[in-house]
Amino acid sequence: MKLNLLLCATLACGTALAQTTPDHPSGYGWSMPVSVPAGAGVARLPLPREVYLHARTGNLADVRLVDRDGQRLPFAISTPPAQSNTQRSNIAARIFPVTGSTASGGGLQNVEIRTGSDGQLLSVSASAGAGTGTGTGAAGKTLQALILDIGQQAPGSRIGALRFTPPANAGDYSAQVLLEVSDDLKQWDGVGTTTLNWLSNSDTQTLANDSIVFAPRAFRYARLSWQDGQPLVFAAIAAQAVSETEAVLPRASIVLQGVAGKQANEWRYATPIAIPADSIALQFAQANVVLPVTLGVYRQSNYVPQRRLHLHRQARPAQGDYFDPLLSTSFYRISDAGKERVSGELAMPVVQTTQWILRPQTDGTALPAQPPSLRLGWTPETLVFLAGGKGPYRLVFGKADAQPVAQPLSQVAPGYRAGELQALPIATVGALTARAGVAAENTAAADQGLPWRLAALWAALLLGVGVLGFFAWRLLSQMKQEQPPQ
Repeated sequence: MKLNLLLCATLACGTALAQTTPDHPSGYGWSMPVSVPAGAGVARLPLPREVYLHARTGNLADVRLVDRDGQRLPFAISTPPAQSNTQRSNIAARIFPVTGSTASGGGLQNVEIRTGSDGQLLSVSASAGAGTGTGTGAAGKTLQALILDIGQQAPGSRIGALRFTPPANAGDYSAQVLLEVSDDLKQWDGVGTTTLNWLSNSDTQTLANDSIVFAPRAFRYARLSWQDGQPLVFAAIAAQAVSETEAVLPRASIVLQGVAGKQANEWRYATPIAIPADSIALQFAQANVVLPVTLGVYRQSNYVPQRRLHLHRQARPAQGDYFDPLLSTSFYRISDAGKERVSGELAMPVVQTTQWILRPQTDGTALPAQPPSLRLGWTPETLVFLAGGKGPYRLVFGKADAQPVAQPLSQVAPGYRAGELQALPIATVGALTARAGVAAENTAAADQGLPWRLAALWAALLLGVGVLGFFAWRLLSQMKQEQPPQ
């Protein structure tokens, strides 16, 4: 009985030590006021740069959004999806009628086409005296087809439709047409057929179908021929050009200054743990520098390596830290005849660490006396939240032992499609404020609070086990002394 009581007491002691401090906004080191557009039920907030610089956890577990009374608002943290901008424009096509004899039926074959050096269509004429015209020609010459020159398109631009304008006083019209496209006026590819028709009366003209719509594709020339109905030279034909450009997501960056590292001939760059760096660069103060380097991090010996870039395997010590090279490359800054060549940012898989280590690629090669600046870039995430509670709101962060409270996006904005999420009202933040007592120190230093807490917890648990063993030994000794002899 006594043994059970001691065991329960020891476990209760360990549990009490394991419990963290209350999760109250006053326990967070930094805060920023948040303004939400009026009437917004669900809003989104691109996480500001200050959050990544002052957060104390790598997964942003110490980010909270609270209302005026300190109550937490439900939120989700998501990576902004890649977006593209679609632009549409109309291009007036140049129209070249093709005429021929109805008896020969060769109006489309016996055609001479002249083009300029830039591919511009200059003229279309029927050979062997077939003649040309703009409608029904003389001596049995009839309109066989229309050849269109849409012009040179911009890179990435495609044509998705043709729109037809009928001649003045055309009256009622209906015809089935075949559309073919080409890039060289020799090989033609059929796109499809459609029926063009419109109705008119004494008061107004009503168009029923005046366009051909198809899957966007790149081409310069088009050929329109009739499968049914009366051929007609249209007053105008406009091609609808569609171009899509990938929208550049907002980026954030930080420039770090180097100091001497643990070992000789290496530089160390203290880094905020929350930064999900996916690009890296060196910035030199001096000109005409080429520096082949290896960048990496220090890890514990029990670390299992993940995917690396341009690395060389390295033997690990049985205990302690070891240098893990993540990438090897050459950075430079060269001035040549008044022009400067500078190495740009190098893309890489996301790396989160408390410090970067820079070493020369070749052993024995000395680093310059002045360390270059290290530039890290990343794409900030977006916080989607339910604007409930009582305003105004505050974004608080900066607590090493905080537990994550972010929810799945489906629980914060259920039923919202991707397009609707992108169209959500955007909240804004105000000035950064430090909690009283928080020193304005370099937040890139590695957080040491959590390891000490874990060490203290393990020490308390081991002490409890030792005390439990001691009392168990004492109880067994007493039981043996009280037991009557056999």
